[in-house]
Amino acid sequence: MKRQKRDRGERAYSRGYLAGLQGRSRDNCPFEEEAMRQTWMNGWREGRDMSWQADTVSVPMMRTG
Repeated sequence: MKRQKRDRGERAYSRGYLAGLQGRSRDNCPFEEEAMRQTWMNGWREGRDMSWQADTVSVPMMRTG
């Protein structure tokens, strides 16, 4: 059975999300077509927000002794 490819929009969003999560600049968007660029940017914003949330989560200190 052949695997189906994800649609272009889903791939653009996923790639943008990963770029945002890794802290890369939004200038790294590989798409020139407006619709795909916007989809990538939406993913990038979500990934960047998740990255920031992970950076701001405080870990409670354990008491020793």
